Amino acid sequence: MSTNRFWSWLPQLSRQVWILAVGRLLSQTGTGFTLFYAPIFFVNQVGLSSTAVGIALGSAQISGVIGRVFGGSCCDSPRFGRRWTLLVSAIISALSSFVLAFTTNFMMLILGNLLLGLGIGLYWPATETIVADLTTGKTRNEAYAITRLGDNIGLQVGIIMGGVVIATTGAYRLLFVLDGLSFLIFFIVIYLAIAETYQPPIISTDTESAASSNSWMVALSDRTLLIYAAVNILFTFYMSQIHSTIPLYLNNFVKAEFSSITISALFAGHTAIAILLLLPMSRILNPLSRPHALIVSAILWGIGFLITGLMGIVKTGTLTLAILGLGILAIATVTYSPAASSLAANLAPDSLRGIYLAINSQCWAIGYLIGPPLGGLALDQTQEIISQFWLGLALSVLIAIAILQHLHKTMKHLNH
Repeated sequence: MSTNRFWSWLPQLSRQVWILAVGRLLSQTGTGFTLFYAPIFFVNQVGLSSTAVGIALGSAQISGVIGRVFGGSCCDSPRFGRRWTLLVSAIISALSSFVLAFTTNFMMLILGNLLLGLGIGLYWPATETIVADLTTGKTRNEAYAITRLGDNIGLQVGIIMGGVVIATTGAYRLLFVLDGLSFLIFFIVIYLAIAETYQPPIISTDTESAASSNSWMVALSDRTLLIYAAVNILFTFYMSQIHSTIPLYLNNFVKAEFSSITISALFAGHTAIAILLLLPMSRILNPLSRPHALIVSAILWGIGFLITGLMGIVKTGTLTLAILGLGILAIATVTYSPAASSLAANLAPDSLRGIYLAINSQCWAIGYLIGPPLGGLALDQTQEIISQFWLGLALSVLIAIAILQHLHKTMKHLNH
């Protein structure tokens, strides 16, 4: 009975969606090896400054912008399609990991991150578009939650395994090799198990007709999409702080108890919370409009950043604050990701789905272009400025809430 109840509780989705989620789990396991340890390694082991590492990490978003432009166009092209784009992204991402494994200076770090950005830029429009192709409005939010669940489980496994590797061997470079191998496994899964989902559009409206020759201009003239993109850049900026700034902040600016093992445990807990709450939060927020669901996320981001700032000020209880802060940021993440992808997919005409989701992904490129360098620059300053940095992030959610409320009114007007 309990087994049947468990399976009935899961969303009824296409087999392809589940396979893609498994593939993303494998890929993100490799990413988990390096995501939280890369800033620490390149600062404390290679000997680069926090600002230099922040700039290098941010450089991935330069090539990421280019990758997303090509990725969106290729996804909507009958010559290439979604599957081919995803396969190429896996190969480029694997190559970037192997370059980073042998990085000894700033220029190699830049090269590795440029390749990584290109691979990620091709990856996100393709994988998000495949999910949109295989779902409808009613199941789409939960489908995105399931694929994000695969991402988070993979990160959880990768973080734990990465922490074990560092604790037992100290071999940071091995983590990047394992990351590269995970991308090659992902390539095999996609090649063997994922079919092409691109369908030539039936041209039936002026918008779709124009899209055939002017896809990007048509998408960029959609005022509602641009309003959404503005606030989505803020959210992706917030996400970048979890991956690039907070690990180094915990390691270098909070109490000495935050060793590599402690940080591993904290981020393992962070992703565990995301895993446990992703699908339940998706269902809880489903009755809300997508902008209102994102307002809930914005409030949680603000609270999480306030607690993060307190860690560097107080003298006791920092571990408790770290657990609480990262826990709240995990809930903020799982309330953001499915709602954002679903909103972008719902805005898109069928013939422009790849382009719209590429623009959605471009927000990540811009957020991660700004986030790591700004966070690294803040960490090179005094404790007072670092505290002001976290306070500024917390206050910035008021801007996000104002934009989202305007977006809600705009979408409501269009639906009427």
